[in-house]
Amino acid sequence: MFLQNNLNNEVPLKNVQPEKKEKHVFGILGIAKLFGCSKSSANRIKKSGIIDEAIIQNGRKIIVDTELALELMKESK
Repeated sequence: MFLQNNLNNEVPLKNVQPEKKEKHVFGILGIAKLFGCSKSSANRIKKSGIIDEAIIQNGRKIIVDTELALELMKESK
């Protein structure tokens, strides 16, 4: 009975914010997380040249524009 009476007096839920998509990911692990694959598969994707336009690389530092990479991958298939 207590639960029924207090059910109507609930505190409203906090506004749930949608999860923010990252604009950039970094390194091979970032590519792997973006495409949901292993590090070796991410390395193959990078070496294939499909997402080259989305990659900025300076030495060993790799930065990938996520939106562009996903669009390029979508167009390639």
